Order: sequence, then structure tokens, then C-alpha cells
Amino acid sequence: MAQLTVDIIRARVEEDWTRIVEVLNRKIALQSISAKGITAEHMKRSAEFVAEQLREVGVDANVVQSHNPDGTPGAWEVTGSKIVDPGAPTVLLYAHHDVQPVPDESAWRTDPFVGTEIDGRLYGRGAADDGGGIAIHCGALKALGDELGVNIKVFIEGEEEMGSPSFIPFIESHRDEFAADVIIVADSGNWSADIPSLTTSLRGNTDIDVTIKALEHPVHSGQFGGPILDANTLAAILIASMYDANGDLAVPGIVAEDPIGGLQRDLDEATVREDSGALASYRFAGTGSLAARMWTKPSVTVIGFDAHPVEGSFNVISPQTTFRLSLRTSPNQRPEEAQEALAAFLVEHAPFGAEVSVKRGENGMGWAMDPNAEATKDALAAMQEAFGVTPINKGEGGSIPFIPELQRIFPAAQVLVTGPEDPKANAHSPNESISLPGLKNNVITEALLLAKLAQ
Repeated sequence: MAQLTVDIIRARVEEDWTRIVEVLNRKIALQSISAKGITAEHMKRSAEFVAEQLREVGVDANVVQSHNPDGTPGAWEVTGSKIVDPGAPTVLLYAHHDVQPVPDESAWRTDPFVGTEIDGRLYGRGAADDGGGIAIHCGALKALGDELGVNIKVFIEGEEEMGSPSFIPFIESHRDEFAADVIIVADSGNWSADIPSLTTSLRGNTDIDVTIKALEHPVHSGQFGGPILDANTLAAILIASMYDANGDLAVPGIVAEDPIGGLQRDLDEATVREDSGALASYRFAGTGSLAARMWTKPSVTVIGFDAHPVEGSFNVISPQTTFRLSLRTSPNQRPEEAQEALAAFLVEHAPFGAEVSVKRGENGMGWAMDPNAEATKDALAAMQEAFGVTPINKGEGGSIPFIPELQRIFPAAQVLVTGPEDPKANAHSPNESISLPGLKNNVITEALLLAKLAQ
């Protein structure tokens, strides 16, 4: 494999480029919206299309319907393999073929289901998430051809945008088919279209419903207001008690971490402000790097609150209320541990002796890359060769629970999280797009990485 230089691979990808973009355009046109039914015919067509593209690059690919934990029919999945040498390393390539809905086509500058190139970017639903991941896998395998030096296994999922309910049962029942030395999850993104990244970490997630009660029934605010605070005010006091004066979450037992593998470059505050729509007067909460605050420190968000709407309100002291908290946990903390710590804190800090009860929700584990793994070093070297610049690794503040589950099921595997997105990709939003020069370099990167893993 030593003869496969970056120049050779780049030339092969250039020669194949028209086909790669055409595959992506055809994938966009399929409208593979899993929210319209993961078992539906349009999702089966999408899976069959992906399987066909994989067969064209040498993978023995099949379409299989999964089953949900309750035994009902699940998503249409694409599995496959290309075994070149039983003694060679095995790499599992992951992507997903389902896409997000388009609730308002008028918010798009192009037809969301017609791939449209504007200024070096290809617009269309699923262009980046995760048609780009499928294009990367297919393009890299085509570039290597008969010189592929690793065994390939493939899993292209059909329900990632729906929370992957049948993912784990499907993997568990196909352990032998998916067992690998390295797993490449092509469903994340780069620092920018020009600067590549490995995703170093993902936060976990847990949620709880908190009910705070002060009265047995509503009472008049004029008659009893003063010594008796309404439940909404008590809830506000309780929520505020989770934070210190700097706005850092200060709940004992909830862990804060530094960026995994060290921080190469902090996030730009002006960019974060612009991307988030923060008011100029708003001062960001918390201390330390923005990267740590968004990637590896815990955060709590009130995502639901039961309160009487302003319209139709009247002078009554609310006796009780319920609010829902979503806690993003540090990558390495068990979410159930953080959930218990948060629940205990809120019960213990009930203001003015109010009654606080907690209903626990679901948990999703975070994930942290092994920065010292050989596969990690190979991936970073491949990125630098393909893009011509030093990679800047980054974490993600969100959660992808199936990645730690993959690591649990295959503990010996080295997991790499890569992907086609960049900050302008607008995945899940109107005007989703992918940088075509960035995609080309991503294809070259994966081909180089597979070549390195074979050595």
C-alpha cells in the first residue's frame, strides 16, 4: 500500500468526482424522510439505492429490515462487507440514509430535494447529513479499488433521525457481522470546510421532571401574597440555586471535564454569538474556554414548564408546578450518576420548605475518543495530507448515544467520528448544504486512512 500516495488518490477521486456528486444528487432526490415512516416504501427505496451504490464499489451489500425492541418491524438497514484478507484489520463504516423533514419549503433558497450547486456548495436535504457520509465511504472505496488492504464491513442505518430505536437490538443480533478493529462513524463534521477535524467527544444526556408544591389548592394573591410565594417563583429560585455567581453549574456530583485530548483552538466568541443569535447585551455564562463550556462541561436547560399563559391570567397564587430539565453531562460521566446527583440536589434545596418531587427520564451516555490510539494518529495524518493543513479537533455539545453503545458492544474497537459537515452546513435546518471541495478532501482523507490502517 506504500505506493498509494496522496497525489495518486487525489487523481483517482478527481476522475471519479462527477459520479460521486451524481450519487449525492440522486440521494437528495429520494426524500428519505424517516419521520414519514421508517418502515415505508420510500425508506426501502432509499436503502436499496445505497446498497446499489455500495455494490458498484465492490461491497457485497444487502437491505435488511430491523425489528424494534417490542418485535415490531423497524427500519430498512443496509449491511455489507468486502473481505480482502482474513488476516487483515477490519474496518466498520457507518453512516445513515434517512434525513430530516422539511416542514417549510418556503424557508429554502432552492428546492430542498433537488441538489443545487451554488458557490461551491451543494444544497439539498441530506446533502451533508448524512448523504455526505455515504458519498465519503463510496468514494474512498472506489479510489482504493483492488488495492484496498483492509476488510470492510458496512452499516448504513435507516432511522438515525428518529433516535435509532432498533439500532442496538440490530447490532446485538449481528455482532459477528459488525465486529471490527476500527469503526468510522461518518456523521459529524470539520472545524471548517478547509480545516479538518476528528470529533473528540460527545456529551451525554439525561432529563428529569421536577414538581414543586407549596399549597394544597390555589389562593387569592391579594389575600395571601407576601408570606406565600407562588409555585412558579419557587421553581425559579430552585432552578437558580443550581448555579454559582459566574453562571457555572454548581451541583455536587455532576462532573466538569476539560476538552478531550487538549484544546487546540478555542471557539470564536463572535462566531458563537452570531450562530446562536445572542443579543449584544447578553454576557455568556460560565468560566473557562468556550469550547469546554460547550463540549465537555455539563449544562442544564429548562425545556418545559407548566405555567398559566399570560393570556387569561388572573390573581391566583399557583399551588404547584412542574418543569422539565435536560442535563447534558460531561463525556465520561455516567448519566444516571449525574441524574441522581441533580435529583438529590433539587430535593435538598427546596426553597422555604416547599415539597419537591422528581420523576427520572431516560439516560444517554456520552463518549470520549482515545487520543493516543493508533487509529487516531492515522486519521490525523490522513487529514493533514488530504487538506494540506493541520487538523483542529473539536468536541460536540450534543449527544449521539449509539456511539458509546457501539463502544460498549465492541470494547476492543477504536472508534473514529468523522463527517462531511462544517459550520455552514445547516444540518436539520433550511438550506442544508455541503462544501464540495471539503467533501472531496474528506473522500481523499478516508481513502488515505484506510490505506494507513492496512499497514
